[in-house]
Amino acid sequence: MKTHVKALVVGGGAVGNGIAYHLAKAGWDTMLVERDELTSGSTWHAAGLLPLFNMSYATTHIHKYSVDFYKGLEAETGLNAGFSICGNLRMAQTQDRMDEYMLYSSVAETAGVYHEFLTPAQIKERWPLVRTEDLKGALFHPQDGYINPADVTQAMAKGARQLGATIERKIQVDGYRWTGSEWIVSVTRMVEQGGNLVPGEEKFEIHAEHVVTATGNHAQRTARLLGIKIPAIPVEHQYIVTEPDPALVAWRKAGNPEHPVLRDADAKWYVREERGGWILGPYERNAPARFLYDVPESFRADLFPLDLERIEAEYMSMIHRLPSSETVGLKDDFNGPICYTPDGNPLVGPVPGLRNMWIAEGFSFGITAAGGTGYYLAQMMTQGEAEIDMASLDPKRYGSWMTTEYAARKNEECYEHVFILHHPDEEREACRPLRTAPNYDRQIALGAQMGQVNGWERPNYYGPVDAPADFDHNSRSFRRGAWWPYAVEEAKAIRETAGIIDATAFTKHLVRGPGATAFLDHFTCNKLPGVGRINLTYALTDAGTTRTEYTIVRLAENEYYLISAGAWTAYDADFLIKSAEDFMAEGGGYIDIHDITTQWGVFALAGPNSRAILQEIVKDADPSTVLGNKRFPWLSYRNIELGMCPVRAVRVAYTGELGWELHHPIEMGRYLWDLVMKAGEKHGLKPVGARAQNWLRQEKSYRAFGNELGRDATPLEAALDRFVDLSKDFRGKQAMLDKGIRSKCCTLLIDGPTDTDPWGKEALLLNGEKIGRLTSGGYSVAFGKQIGMGYVRPDLAEVGTKLKVKIQLKEWDAEVVEDSPFDPKNARIRIDG
Repeated sequence: MKTHVKALVVGGGAVGNGIAYHLAKAGWDTMLVERDELTSGSTWHAAGLLPLFNMSYATTHIHKYSVDFYKGLEAETGLNAGFSICGNLRMAQTQDRMDEYMLYSSVAETAGVYHEFLTPAQIKERWPLVRTEDLKGALFHPQDGYINPADVTQAMAKGARQLGATIERKIQVDGYRWTGSEWIVSVTRMVEQGGNLVPGEEKFEIHAEHVVTATGNHAQRTARLLGIKIPAIPVEHQYIVTEPDPALVAWRKAGNPEHPVLRDADAKWYVREERGGWILGPYERNAPARFLYDVPESFRADLFPLDLERIEAEYMSMIHRLPSSETVGLKDDFNGPICYTPDGNPLVGPVPGLRNMWIAEGFSFGITAAGGTGYYLAQMMTQGEAEIDMASLDPKRYGSWMTTEYAARKNEECYEHVFILHHPDEEREACRPLRTAPNYDRQIALGAQMGQVNGWERPNYYGPVDAPADFDHNSRSFRRGAWWPYAVEEAKAIRETAGIIDATAFTKHLVRGPGATAFLDHFTCNKLPGVGRINLTYALTDAGTTRTEYTIVRLAENEYYLISAGAWTAYDADFLIKSAEDFMAEGGGYIDIHDITTQWGVFALAGPNSRAILQEIVKDADPSTVLGNKRFPWLSYRNIELGMCPVRAVRVAYTGELGWELHHPIEMGRYLWDLVMKAGEKHGLKPVGARAQNWLRQEKSYRAFGNELGRDATPLEAALDRFVDLSKDFRGKQAMLDKGIRSKCCTLLIDGPTDTDPWGKEALLLNGEKIGRLTSGGYSVAFGKQIGMGYVRPDLAEVGTKLKVKIQLKEWDAEVVEDSPFDPKNARIRIDG
């Protein structure tokens, strides 16, 4: 058995074998080890469905790659993976569900996923066993279907072996040790004993430059061995198999085609044919999380007892949709563990704090994702980055605040939400509130309707003070929800008087030490600010794309305060710290880095009256000049006192108005909130949420990380040339230049429908041809129409270019406008007083 390899994959399910195949195909010496038999985890009892439907741009690409890849496996390996390309029919009982499908259509179009829309009459004509009189329509993917999970896994395993990979079964990993250049993995050969799999006496070590874990239900054991947190915990998933349905048998005997996989999303189930009968897979309420800490040693290819009462409503709705199934008996049942994560996306990428350690855990749709995950993860490992931005799947999107209890309860919620409407303005309720600023209760009293960002509670908008508890839930829509007019008034307040936004969730790092200046100068692409000044800059990947956006505040000669997106604290911290470690290892001076996110609260005060509000409460020897341009110019910071609160004030506003970010000791947040709100009463101050802020920043063409900014585009492609100093050397510079301009970010004003705004998922068209996609969207109070930002072919990014944007399956006029269409000269931001 080999003991030295380039890459070791731990876990022999579909995902692990997909990774091993693609690493071997990339030319890496690869070994896969599995503690039992291949497919012995969740793979063996998976239903094998291959749904292309997904609202995530990255996950849609992963699923599409898998479906295409599986179709060629038999020709490559000689093994039939059991792929039934029968199609996938997602039915809709409501217009809201059809609106969801229309929004998905935009995601699918940008990713090149073919799909059709069918009327109830068309469904009935094709599949007369399906009841359709209470349907609004359906979304149909004719190119997917289902596959045999064990067969496709074995086919990928054979393909990996043909490409040079080694696969070893009955090998359990017991420990990982990093030497600085390789991982030494302690393993034990497992043996059969009385029907159980137990550790044998043979122990040895495997040396690997890189390790990938794809351990499925055993993710908590993996986390413990690595000393990290992995919020991947299984949830029970039941499905039942019926006896043959005489009506279905007769249908097929008449030469008719197999039914597509049927999904009645509003009834929360899928159904497919199985040997003349039906498989029903429900996603019911109250399915419990299992194996919160470990999988019992005796649990192998085992199942849990079926709980038919829990799925009674879903079973009855299947009978309603397929009336012929009413008299058919049950033949078999399955209730097994399927891993979930709090947001339903898998955890794919490098492990925080560790080198050359990668995970691929938390796959609730592992068969669908296995091929694509292997393809894109192999790109990340062998080339430095994938061709698509994988940040939305990064394991570091959950920080150290995440606990077992949080993961278990959120995973149960996520299971239940598989078929619940995925509104773009959806906010799920489980495990909330958890992380709150001191002024949280004050905001709730003002009608704040909260969203959650990285566990933090953050106002999305302020609704009626006396709103019922379900107001926000009932406000959600794929069009303009009931929250929309409140966001409009908030946006107007910032443009006309003043608004205050709670930005406490911002990520904040303190970087200091004798090596800090040289490090940050190479780590970021813009000039560093002088002492007392700030600058917007970007840290690049080695592939030249955008890894992180920072506002850098220079506190002293070798002391910096870095502000970045609140959703990405652990993600940013890991990259920053590892980069600093590399810099010091190469002879750079000492650098001290601290994550101080939870020490500092932030209020963003903006609007024409913001200076007047602060002058009411600022304490200074000359309060009339302390906030003026001479003492406090735009893009600078000053330590000021507001009442009794010491404030690190930064003169910048993400909304494009005169404004300040008020960074304050977090324990003084309630005091400062009350102080500012009282001072603002006579100046028209209004509390403002994240949705209005999102609209306003688009009027200024301010890019957002995770939307316009990511690891699939360079800062030059994002049209951020003014923040890139090409006269200096910086990380990723040459790779950025070598990439050139493949696409270009631009801002568009849109003459769209009267009841719907774009969400940043829509396709951009020219003469019916897809030429780009929106990455952000919303409504502009300044222009009285829809606004969006996105990427198009470089030749189409010129101001005045007329395009079309697809909203609700219709094409609407859109025009490329100058960057910062609102106040392009920044006169309002710079105004003196």
